[in-house]
Amino acid sequence: MQNFRTTFQISPSKHKISLNSQLLTLGSCFADVVGNQLRNNKLDVLVNPFGTLFNPLSIFKILSPTYTQADEHLYAENQKMWFHYDFHSQFISNSKENLKEQINQTIYAINSLLPTTNCLIITFGTAFIYRLSNPQTYIANCHKMPNSLFEKELLSVKDICKGFAILHAALKETNPDLQVILTVSPVRHTKDGVPENQVSKSILRAACHYLTTDYENVEYFPSYEIMMDDLRDYRFYKPDLIHPNEVAEQYIFEKFAETYFDENLKDFIKEWLTIQTSLNHRSFNEKSESHQVFLKKLLGDLTKISGKVDVREEVNFVRQKLI
Repeated sequence: MQNFRTTFQISPSKHKISLNSQLLTLGSCFADVVGNQLRNNKLDVLVNPFGTLFNPLSIFKILSPTYTQADEHLYAENQKMWFHYDFHSQFISNSKENLKEQINQTIYAINSLLPTTNCLIITFGTAFIYRLSNPQTYIANCHKMPNSLFEKELLSVKDICKGFAILHAALKETNPDLQVILTVSPVRHTKDGVPENQVSKSILRAACHYLTTDYENVEYFPSYEIMMDDLRDYRFYKPDLIHPNEVAEQYIFEKFAETYFDENLKDFIKEWLTIQTSLNHRSFNEKSESHQVFLKKLLGDLTKISGKVDVREEVNFVRQKLI
């Protein structure tokens, strides 16, 4: 029988994620995908709290425990709305003081979380970065300001590795047991140009390779390779032909789970999937005796796992349907 896919083996990690692990995802929009999958499976995860960040240096900058408040010089105003060049456009306000409070509260929350975080998942999106002309500094987001204010540059593998070294030293001091998983986003940045995107992804992938060889607590998960080789077909993309669709996202997450989840967590995920299926079930007659019996059993299943994970929302949902 002819094989129509290029599959490959991913070695199981010796550093496992358990149901009790505390996780943090950061980086490109794929960090949202992985983070939301983890959250949907009841893990304790903070998902991309700084918003979408594409280039490695911007991620390293605001993730560092030494970054205790946003750079005052990088606040800016456009059309009566304030933003900050180090942050995604989700951080925007009609008041500079309100924006400053919002950003600094987020920075404080992350710095408070880092000492107890078990696993940090970072997704790199692009090696292209923009330098603000005044002041001369790299930024995370241009916020649709005029092109004349910026210079576009391509980071080198050395730039990324040097930036990570500074971050790693700070993280190691804050949390010596922190495990780091790096991945390259499978989303293609075609706006940079297709050849340019390939160069960018190559730099990111090479940097990840050297970082995993240099640091014992750093691993690489091949989400980019899964998409480009294992799922090499446009049926696995959204209509824009750039972003992976839900089938691809689920497949990549299942590979991630196989690689990093411990056996107890895998067993829980199977149990939770059955409960989720029941929660999504819709009856033609919710007041029927058979459906009420079904709901009581579901409530019992939720109660049984309530000591492991927070299911208060689901319990309330079921109770509201009981007669």
